Amino acid sequence: MIAQFRVELKELKGIKASFNMQQAREEFKEYIEAKFPIFVAEDANNELLGYLVCRFDGDVVWAESLFVSNNSRRKGIGSKLYDKAEEIAKNLGGSTVYNWVHPNNDKIIPFLLKRGYNVLNLIEIRKPLKNEILTQKISIGNYEYDY
Repeated sequence: MIAQFRVELKELKGIKASFNMQQAREEFKEYIEAKFPIFVAEDANNELLGYLVCRFDGDVVWAESLFVSNNSRRKGIGSKLYDKAEEIAKNLGGSTVYNWVHPNNDKIIPFLLKRGYNVLNLIEIRKPLKNEILTQKISIGNYEYDY
């Protein structure tokens, strides 16, 4: 699922990517070594339906990655997983979970809006990557950015 998540994230930027199991294994290993909480959703046959990885920065909880398989979306699985992140934040004395979101990720943005997440906190600004295809313009305040 980690490999599929990374493919879909790259597609948001117009980058064609292949399914890379080795990279996914390494990412999973990094999560384990960093002791990031990992929550999974499975069906009755133990088939993996989705996962959520949380990351801590002091007492701040970040939703590092949330992914639900295509066939399992819109069934409440993402909400149940995300409830876990919010529970951790609450237990640490916080009131929110922080999220890095691609501006054109029309799956997670409505999901987060529905849960009350609507405050833009940070903007990541960088130079274009080699061979990156930027197809959109996004306006934030008085500024326009390529995306």
